[in-house]
Amino acid sequence: MEDRKTCYIQGVRDGIPIGLGYFAVSFSLGILAKEIGLTPIQGFVMSLFNNASAGQYMGLTMIAAGATYWELALATLVTNARYLLMSCAMSQRMDPATPFRHRLFMSFDITDELFGITIARPGYLSPWYMYGGMTPAIPGWALGMAIGTLAGSVLPARVVSAFGVALYGMFIAIFIPPAKKDKVVAVLVVLAFLTSWGFARLPIGAALSDGTRTIILTVLLAGAAAVLFPRKTEEEGGAET
Repeated sequence: MEDRKTCYIQGVRDGIPIGLGYFAVSFSLGILAKEIGLTPIQGFVMSLFNNASAGQYMGLTMIAAGATYWELALATLVTNARYLLMSCAMSQRMDPATPFRHRLFMSFDITDELFGITIARPGYLSPWYMYGGMTPAIPGWALGMAIGTLAGSVLPARVVSAFGVALYGMFIAIFIPPAKKDKVVAVLVVLAFLTSWGFARLPIGAALSDGTRTIILTVLLAGAAAVLFPRKTEEEGGAET
């Protein structure tokens, strides 16, 4: 079994590209944070404790919409629910003797990218490899947010607007590839746009806040897709072949 130092150094090495990518993405989020009134320090602290692009974007948009605390918390929970599944998957790959403190610290920064590089390693998962990946990832995300928020105060309006468009481009890049591979996902994306537009124009929907509408539609669409188009497990797929 590799020693702690070796695992940590390998984690840092593999985490550097992730940290650089996080910096670029969170910079655009910082522009949005500035537009809704956050300071660079507030943006830095927010990103330091919330290393999740979709979750943080959801949080920022709901803050801008004047959502209540419970709406903000519930929407963030729904948006980041996939990390619960990732945590379960990682727990199955860890040495049963791994202390609780390591499991707790690792759970702090389970992102799509860090989960990907960590779960791909053979054998038991090393907490020290995860810590190595987190070392450049967390500062990259938090500093990008802070600098983006600061840049929103000094950059010309046209440049700020361009970065705002880049943020939407990032989210288009998130759902377009899965939609091209899976027709169910593609249909759900279209339904999400249509139902969001239509629900906001119904009397019952118009009476709700933007945050509450988002929560309701997310739960309904995701729940319907899970019931109507369940994913087959490896055992089920194997049994059919």
